This record gives sequence, structure tokens and C-alpha cells, in this order.
Amino acid sequence: MKRAICCGYYGQGNGGDEALLATLLQMLPPSVEPIVLSGNPQQTQQQYNVDVCDRFNGLEILQVFRRSDVFIWGGGSLIQDVTSAISPFYYGGLMGLAQQMGLKTIAWAQGIGPLQRQMTRWLAQHCFSHCNAVSVRDAHSAQLLTRWNVPFTLAPDPVWALESISVPGLWNLPAPRVACVLRSHRLLTAKRLEILTKALVSFQTATKAFILLLPFQASQDLAIAQSLHQAIPNHSKILMLEDPRQLKGVFQGVEMTIGMRLHSLIMAAAMECRCFALSYDPKVTQLMEELEIPGWELSQLPDDANIISKAWIECYANGEALSSDRIDFLANRAKIHQEVLQSVC
Repeated sequence: MKRAICCGYYGQGNGGDEALLATLLQMLPPSVEPIVLSGNPQQTQQQYNVDVCDRFNGLEILQVFRRSDVFIWGGGSLIQDVTSAISPFYYGGLMGLAQQMGLKTIAWAQGIGPLQRQMTRWLAQHCFSHCNAVSVRDAHSAQLLTRWNVPFTLAPDPVWALESISVPGLWNLPAPRVACVLRSHRLLTAKRLEILTKALVSFQTATKAFILLLPFQASQDLAIAQSLHQAIPNHSKILMLEDPRQLKGVFQGVEMTIGMRLHSLIMAAAMECRCFALSYDPKVTQLMEELEIPGWELSQLPDDANIISKAWIECYANGEALSSDRIDFLANRAKIHQEVLQSVC
């Protein structure tokens, strides 16, 4: 049995990255034993029943490398220098070490960039060009790799194919339900959050919908969810879900989703839920364009709450979810990432 190191932003309490990990484990061949580098090894081990390694323990990581066969950069925006200038060097350093030690290496379901610094662009090109296999989830990443003459496979985000499970008690909550997923970001200023809160109150009053507030990452999302809940305490509920399969499953019981986070929109769309996007990042904007999701760039958010609430009401009343055929197509195409794993592992 081969041993594969799974490296990503795992064990950090981020629902989107945990969904990528869950999908990666779902797609790995049965003959492969995963070892997950995690920021919270105990929790990751308990949640997924896998071998783990502390992603911050250099000696432990080196020992794991010595007894492994494959190194996998798990999906997502690992190689970008906007959120952190250090992040690409951490992941790039591990990829370089794996390649130097003779492990087979896979860059799996990557969303590359933004890369604003010349050094990180060089590092990214070097790492990707020495991988045994590369798969990406968006056209922008594909264009970068084409420019670098790196062979790759392009397929939709793997989370389209993540298995979902139902959320206990969801159907006991008032209906209809609308999900709201906001995260802290420099573009979500106090003024914009105030405008969005007023819009949400107005939207709830008009539609009588019950608002599900879903923090995908408690450290960044929970305070905002609590603020929104205080504005509509009798018509909203904060749901903290650690299992990414439940996080996807919750959208089965939701009519519409107002989302900032990329994977909140992917999960919602995959469960035939109408979506309205608030984009803080190019990856969200790309998804909006690909799926024709209505919404705004946060930097261009109207300063009138009435305009926003009317747009939400229009989406709620007349918006269309993706067709089941389109969802099946995207989910089946996402399984191409599984073929990439099988080809190397």
C-alpha cells in the first residue's frame, strides 16, 4: 500500500478547505493510505479517521516524508501571495522537499494566484513544472500554466462531487430558509456591513424567510454572523457545522444563498439552490461569470440598502437554480480530479 501525504490548509477550521480535504479522501484510490498535514492533528484524526502529522512540526514532517511515496498539494488557493506572502513559501518548500526526496508529486485541484510578487511567481512556476501531475479548477490557473508550458488537467472544483449528508433538525426550523455566508475582509468595511445588515432586515421582512447564518470559518465569520443574528434575533439562527458533508447538505433545505465564500456558492449551486454572490476575490468573480450568478463585487457594493434588498428579493422570487443536468455535468467533470490521482497513485 502506498502512503500519500495530503498537504493543504487543513485543520484550520475553514469549511471550504475541509470540504476539499473530504473530497480528496473520497477520491483517493483504496490502495493509498493518506497522511494529512493538519493544524489540528487530533481533530483531523477524529473527524476523518486518518493518520495525521502536525503541519508546524518540521521534524515530524521530515519523518513522514521519509516513509511516504506520494506528496499531494490538496485543492484550493494554496499558491497565492495576497492573503499571506509566507504561504506560498511554506507550501512551495514542502513541494520542493518532496521532489528532492524522490516522492511522486501532484498539484491537485489548484486555484493559482493572485501572484503579485516576482519571487512567488518564479517559485510557483518551478514547483508546478516539476510535478508528476497537475490539475486546476479554473480557466485563469489554466492560462498561467499554459504560459509556463506546464501540462495540466482542467476540471471544476472537486467539491461539486463531494458527497453530502443531511443536517439533523434542519427540517424543524421555520421555512422558507435563506442562507447567508459572510466573512471578514478588508473590503467588507464596517459601513458596508451596516448596509448589508439593513438590506438583510428589509429582505427578511419582505419575504418572511428564516435566515440561516453559516460561519464557514469561525475565526473570520462568527462575529459577523452574531452581528447579523442580533439584527433579526427571532428570524435567524447561527449554524456551526464541522463536517463538510453536512455543510454541503444544509443547502438541501435552503431556497437561496447570499454568499461571499467560494465554496458556499459551489455547495449551494450543487444542491439546486439559487445564489447571489458578493465577491471579494477573483476566484469568486470567475465563478459568478461561469455560472451566471447575480451579485456585486464588494468594492462596487451599492451604498443604498434598498437597492441591495430589492436585488435579493428579485433573485429570491424570480432567480433560477442550476438545472439538474448542469449540476450532474459539473459533478461528473469534477471527478476528472480523481483520475489524476489514480494516474499517479
